[in-house]
Amino acid sequence: MSRPPDEFEARLREYLSERGEESRALRVGEKEVSEQAAIVERYSDLFTTAQLEALRESERAATGVDERERLYRLRTTCESGVLAARLAPVQDALQNAELAAKVEVDGEELAFRTASARMGTVAEYAGRERLGQAAWDVSASLNERRLELVRAAEEIEAELSGESDPVARSEERKGISLGRLAEVLAPVAAGSDDAYRELAERWLDRLLGAERDPVPASYHAGFVFRLTPLADVYTRERATEICLATLRELGCDLHASGNIRLDLEDRPQKAPRPSVIAPDPPAVVHLVTRPQGGLQDYQDFLHEAGHALHYAGCDPSLPYAFRALSRDYALTEIYSYLLQSIAREPGWHQAYFDLSPARAAENAEAAGFLDSFMFRRYLAKLGFELDFWARFATDSGTPEGYAERLTEATGFAYRPDRYLADMDSGFYSADYLRAWIRSAQLRSHLRSSVGEDWWRRPETGELLRELFREGLRPSSEEVAARLGFDPLATGPLFAEQTGG
Repeated sequence: MSRPPDEFEARLREYLSERGEESRALRVGEKEVSEQAAIVERYSDLFTTAQLEALRESERAATGVDERERLYRLRTTCESGVLAARLAPVQDALQNAELAAKVEVDGEELAFRTASARMGTVAEYAGRERLGQAAWDVSASLNERRLELVRAAEEIEAELSGESDPVARSEERKGISLGRLAEVLAPVAAGSDDAYRELAERWLDRLLGAERDPVPASYHAGFVFRLTPLADVYTRERATEICLATLRELGCDLHASGNIRLDLEDRPQKAPRPSVIAPDPPAVVHLVTRPQGGLQDYQDFLHEAGHALHYAGCDPSLPYAFRALSRDYALTEIYSYLLQSIAREPGWHQAYFDLSPARAAENAEAAGFLDSFMFRRYLAKLGFELDFWARFATDSGTPEGYAERLTEATGFAYRPDRYLADMDSGFYSADYLRAWIRSAQLRSHLRSSVGEDWWRRPETGELLRELFREGLRPSSEEVAARLGFDPLATGPLFAEQTGG
């Protein structure tokens, strides 16, 4: 039995709402055992080969561009649902193993997620080294489970899509060439090498101290990202207040619609990585963070606020497929990176933290260094993932090149056995990189059309709200055209990365 597209879409909305709530409860530490498999089982009638074929037939018969796109998204979501149904027991086992994992260090036993979060706050260099080593050792013990999941997922995706090449499969869904994306961004990274190395040397000396290794382990990246030595300025207690005030200046009030639900509590099993979960936009949007102290709390809040405002600002009359289903994440990441980049504006530091112009510029430079680090890291990840999948059919998934690429790009020493824990599905690295290009283009557009102080002007909010109303319908590349840029025009990004 299969449902017609409209009925499938309505039932899918119920399913994704339940899964979203389960993901939220696990992420915020309200639950310690995942029951996603049970939810998938309750909706098993949605995800069958018969339903998939029925949606495929409807897609082939569609004539209008929007209707064909809506059906494409329903069909590919059905594919993902069939995949999830088959993988749910393996995924639950992995997630439950991570939730149950304990880290023993310096005579103390910690939940793995708590240990991961604590790496950003331990002040002593040697103490972070011990904690990082112990935590990543525990993480590496789960690699066989992760690899089992990767192999099973790839086999099923190839079967369902009819495309055996994972790179080609992702390129078709995103509508881009992944190789071309890596190619146009390589000169940006190469051209900014000197600027990045100078920034890294200065800030790593200041943040990690004289005892640091010439190439510090990636265990220290969380501490660096928090700019913890500046935590007396960027306190966790003021993060929410200041970020909400910053957004209000733009005319983007998180509380205005009543649809954005904030979770800022610090629970032992709460995942350290911030997130937005939007099971039914614009009506239900959760913004989850775990403040630890330091500038990263502010950047993370602003980043996730970009997602939350985008989802909560979409037109409720849009089909569900254009409010909740996307081909990829490159569109919504534009707005997250734009709002996060406010922390790179000296004027923001001066206005909200009562800093001198010189100190404000210095701290904004630190935020710029962290942005450059992440850009280079994700470009290295894309290169590794392209290589990983190119050889996957012959070696079934090895870490070759992972540590070398990321260490060379960032100046931090990465462990080869982190390659699976650090791998996002569906080439998310490419979505981030497209968002870096696009957010730089959008900032360039705002500076010329609104002013250098775009970050506190209501005109910026007006422009964003117009974009938000379209929900997930447009592609990142379509947004580029509206701003007057070629999708792969990297000039604005190059200028930002080189300080030009």
